[in-house]
Amino acid sequence: MVGPVSANNTNIELASGHRIPRLGFGTYKISNDDAPEIVRRALEIGYRHLDTAAFYDNEAGVGEGLRRSGLPRDEVFITTKVWQDHHGFDAVMRAFDESAEALGVEEVDLYLIHWPDPAQDKYVETWEALRRLRDEGRIRTIGVANFKEHHLQRLIDETGEAPAINQVELHPLFAQPELRSFHQEHGIVTEAWAPLNRGRDLEHPAIQEVAARHGCTAGQAVLAWHLAIGNVAIPKSATPERQQENFEAAQVTLTAEDLDAIAACDTGERTGKDPDTFA
Repeated sequence: MVGPVSANNTNIELASGHRIPRLGFGTYKISNDDAPEIVRRALEIGYRHLDTAAFYDNEAGVGEGLRRSGLPRDEVFITTKVWQDHHGFDAVMRAFDESAEALGVEEVDLYLIHWPDPAQDKYVETWEALRRLRDEGRIRTIGVANFKEHHLQRLIDETGEAPAINQVELHPLFAQPELRSFHQEHGIVTEAWAPLNRGRDLEHPAIQEVAARHGCTAGQAVLAWHLAIGNVAIPKSATPERQQENFEAAQVTLTAEDLDAIAACDTGERTGKDPDTFA
């Protein structure tokens, strides 16, 4: 089953009251020089959610891509993130100024702690800085990335506020059902990076069968699964054809049988870094 593609037909409300497009455009490993035209093209296709980070070293290029698009600033949702080398209250305040200047914006829609880095043991202090920036009107919504349940619980226990969103590795072969359940219990939106597992999930026979039933690509089937279970997903691609293909995944409506088949693919094996040890 399919419905009309729209830049706004898959928005979801965050705890902050702001809405986030659930199919975003990731910019990891896109160079700062290439980002302006790649981002402009993605916005032309219809994406209205751009995901970058200080660590990606392309914030200036992403901001230039937005300006080249000619779209009003308030029509595009921008996410960026603070890296581990700027944990701590004062360091975060400086890092945010640098990111906002690079992007060429006065306000960021979503600002995330990129990793908890528990060895530093500064992520609670870092979270307090994000809350201050939000209260000062410089960030609309604050959240985290790569936090496990116990990291999230500590933020809640020590500050009284849960992040609005947690961006984590999540795809059919690593579906994180326990973390998603924790998120739902605490009003946290689940956002998936590497939603296609860098293409690894696309070879799974069950996913290919679902795609064949719907006349779509395996990648579109996986992205449709993310949307169906309530995730925000941020696929990335530098090629116009793949950008278009990913965007059109919003047209695909999976059945309960399809969702069960994809859920059965979960191996519980993480392919990225472990948030408990990555520093």
